[in-house]
Amino acid sequence: MKKPVVTRFAPSPTGFLHIGSARTALFNWVFARKHEGKMLLRIEDTDRVRSTKEATQALLDGLSWLGLDWDDEPISQFSRAARHAEIAHQLVAAGKAYKCYCSPEELTEMRETARAEGRPPRYDGRWRERDAGQAPPGVAPVIRIKAPQNGEIIVSDLVQGNVTFRAQNLDDFILLRSDGSPTYLLAVVVDDHDMDITHVIRGDDHLTNAARQSLIYRAMGWQEPQMAHIPLIHGPDGAKLSKRHGALGVDAYRKMGYLPEALRNYLARLGWAHGDDEYFTTGQMVEWFELADVNKGASRFDFVKLANLNGRHIREADPEYLFAAMRDLAGELEREHDRKGLVAHRNSVISALPDLQPRAKTVLELIDLAQFIYATRPLGMDEKAAGQLNEQTRSMISDVIGSLERIEDWNAENINTAVREFAGKKELKLGKVAQPLRAALTGKTVSPGVFEVMALLGKTESLARLGDQAL
Repeated sequence: MKKPVVTRFAPSPTGFLHIGSARTALFNWVFARKHEGKMLLRIEDTDRVRSTKEATQALLDGLSWLGLDWDDEPISQFSRAARHAEIAHQLVAAGKAYKCYCSPEELTEMRETARAEGRPPRYDGRWRERDAGQAPPGVAPVIRIKAPQNGEIIVSDLVQGNVTFRAQNLDDFILLRSDGSPTYLLAVVVDDHDMDITHVIRGDDHLTNAARQSLIYRAMGWQEPQMAHIPLIHGPDGAKLSKRHGALGVDAYRKMGYLPEALRNYLARLGWAHGDDEYFTTGQMVEWFELADVNKGASRFDFVKLANLNGRHIREADPEYLFAAMRDLAGELEREHDRKGLVAHRNSVISALPDLQPRAKTVLELIDLAQFIYATRPLGMDEKAAGQLNEQTRSMISDVIGSLERIEDWNAENINTAVREFAGKKELKLGKVAQPLRAALTGKTVSPGVFEVMALLGKTESLARLGDQAL
């Protein structure tokens, strides 16, 4: 019977979910969901200085906001240290590993000699066959694996294909340090085995680790999970992704106004493709995703593409969903005036959103565009809006107020008719009337249609705002 698919996301808690790690989590999540399996979460918290509760919570919050839910309870790698040590000692008992009593001075001399001779600085195996009875007093040993000294180790990878390593280049690496703590290589193998992980999907910077971990699996007689090493993300200039390129935490993208579904969409396209499709829903991504379609080469992060994709998701989103995103973001950014205004004018904002959505690429832009609904008089003017208001247009606003005051049933259609009739009588193009009205009503030159704006604001507020700018 075929084992159910189990993937894992295993981050170190550094205080935020890095964008590269988020892409790794996404690929694990979507692969597990496609195969109706599980994605488990393991917090690799062996670095006790950096691994605080606050850092771990920030990581969990980032995954939750991104919509990448995990199955079962998160596992702490640190809490399993005794299990890791147990396996190391089992390997010693089976003759697959050994205790090494080299002093720090010996190791330093070993490295310096290798460098002087033009060789890589590797451990020379001097305790591989020695009797522990020869151990110097007072030296706590490390435990090293007995790596094969010749031949090849082949990692069969679902993305990279078969990758070959020469055994002699791997040396007898450490499994258990002299203080009894496990190394990353040992802990990961033991955890993946005990968690029944079937597929390890991670960055290709771990490819060399895969060869070393393969030796531990074989020494224990355990079945190896299938490996899939995905390419790293680079900046637009082709260099390794850094903060100057956008290598921020997921929380930073949230605060910049990106939607989680847009970020999922964009991250999936960084290294994976389904034909020429740029925009897709999460459901489509789950349906289409195949590891065989992941590129071997690095992808380049592009803020312009991300913004355009986010704009497409905003256009397709339900207004009530967007309203909640706007309200929550305003609160998170401590824009209390905006948060209160949005809440107080909820129905008007939701009614305006179908007109605002095509004009915005981020949730922040949506908030800015909606401000006219709850702005307090007298309105502040942005530079372009102020440029629309001069003596001539202010005089025209005074005249058009009279036409608007006569409207009894205040709605966009009747406002449209009144303004068009006014423009016709004055022999003005509609735009010459509408643009100054928009500036006076919103303080901006970008908004929904000016007639819809007045309908949303209501007759009293609309006429009051126009009166503020009239001569």
